Amino acid sequence: MATARNKLQPAPRKSRKLNLTRAERADLVKRRLFEAAVKVVGQYGYAEAAVARITSLAGVAQGTFYNHFPNRQDLLDQLLPTVGQQLLSFIQSRLEKLDDEAEIEEARFRAFFEFLIEMPEFMRILNEAQVFAPKGYEKHLELVQKNYMRALRRGGVGEDFSDAELEVIVCLLMGARSYLSHNYSYTDNNVHLPVDAVYSAYNKLIRNGIFRKPTAGDKNR
Repeated sequence: MATARNKLQPAPRKSRKLNLTRAERADLVKRRLFEAAVKVVGQYGYAEAAVARITSLAGVAQGTFYNHFPNRQDLLDQLLPTVGQQLLSFIQSRLEKLDDEAEIEEARFRAFFEFLIEMPEFMRILNEAQVFAPKGYEKHLELVQKNYMRALRRGGVGEDFSDAELEVIVCLLMGARSYLSHNYSYTDNNVHLPVDAVYSAYNKLIRNGIFRKPTAGDKNR
């Protein structure tokens, strides 16, 4: 999804060479191709994400593309898992020094929307991947679900749920992010943080649900 600040422009070419090893140069080019693919897919969608568009934006020759990816589809299949890992790292950076599990989940939720500000293309990359990059879509879901389940297990939430039930809980939480972002963050052809009611409603839901502290009355039921 394009925004005013994300209009595509070719990457400027460097006037001087950096003192990098061959492996470092290759890694830099590959990162530039991924970053360009994010912008191209975010604005045009997977169907119009031509190699020529991606390489032009990245500022590299088309032939160089095939030094890193055997074909266009390979890049598209890697795109969502790569961006998904960036999302997980971004969220994790917001959880430092928190030890209350409900607060941690609230911070995860808020960080997700903050990530959309950093990368407004994410939801289009995610939503179209199921059709245009199914391998990447399945890999992304597996990555996020396993990461989320491990985090909830470590926090003690899983004590009340079987593995199968916890997987359902994770899907519910992930689905909430997707639907709420569609309704409250991607509006008026722009990407923005949702209204406070989104955070407060979610916080009340989880604190009175899966993160509710047991009481003496619960033991007597």
